[in-house]
Amino acid sequence: MNSKTLLYVIKRILLAIFTVWIVITVTFFVMHAVPGGPFVGEKATTPEVQKAMEAKYGLDKPLIEQYLTYLKDIVTKFDFGPSLKQRGRLVIDIIGDGMATSMSLGLIAAALSTIVGVILGAIAALRRNKIIDRIIMVITTAFVSMPSFIIGALLLVLFATTLDLVPAYADLSNGIGGYVLPVITLALYPMAYITRLTRSSMLDVLGQDYIRTAKAKGVSGKRIIFGHALKNSLIPVLTYLGPMLAYIVTGSLVVEKIFAVPGIGRAFVSSITNRDYTMIMGTTIILATLIVFMNLVTDILYKVVDPRITLE
Repeated sequence: MNSKTLLYVIKRILLAIFTVWIVITVTFFVMHAVPGGPFVGEKATTPEVQKAMEAKYGLDKPLIEQYLTYLKDIVTKFDFGPSLKQRGRLVIDIIGDGMATSMSLGLIAAALSTIVGVILGAIAALRRNKIIDRIIMVITTAFVSMPSFIIGALLLVLFATTLDLVPAYADLSNGIGGYVLPVITLALYPMAYITRLTRSSMLDVLGQDYIRTAKAKGVSGKRIIFGHALKNSLIPVLTYLGPMLAYIVTGSLVVEKIFAVPGIGRAFVSSITNRDYTMIMGTTIILATLIVFMNLVTDILYKVVDPRITLE
């Protein structure tokens, strides 16, 4: 790694840290600006009890002091404080339990969508304007246009209720069969997007001069496709992979609620319903940090995939 590349990496890391700090700051002050409080909905809450609860969790201190303490705990101990509703549990523990499930679903869905998307995109590009190309484009357009909760609901009704092929809920007692529909629901949109992205990029690459030169020199069709066209057309796909993984995890909020998946999405939705402020802030910061980190990794990987790219 030369000095210019190292300087770029350091600059991107510092920018990522600054972005995460902005997210933490904005999330903290926005949550504290929300009318009401985390204990407003408590049963039989008197002003005295509410003040005692606020004192217990440090909510009676000046806002700036709360912010500095919160920031210090995150930086030094990676501690987002205790849950205000799930008494006796730390936010980071709840997030860790849910993230394990969400990341497993996300990684499987990401791998599935990437493999299928690249294959379909390459087929569509190599069979441009043929019937198979038109079929693939119609299907992917439909999947790109439909929100994940609509797709999830349709799959749930068709395969779980009508045909009874898979369990309706992702419960451990149902085995891995309960996770089939959530994975497919999460994978369909990015798969469709990657298909269209691969097709567009590959068509552009196939029209380049070096492809025509390779054909003129008698290079085999397989080598042209896999050694030149497909490899170079995957750079835009790589650009999408980092944000895609973050999208799949963060986009699983509604999907996990539909299929009762015990992941971070269901925990986040429940924390909003229960006004669990520390849980809302912790989950928002973790998910935002994941997006920033994946974008950082993607930017750095550009140079690895294509040495011709100049980092500035």
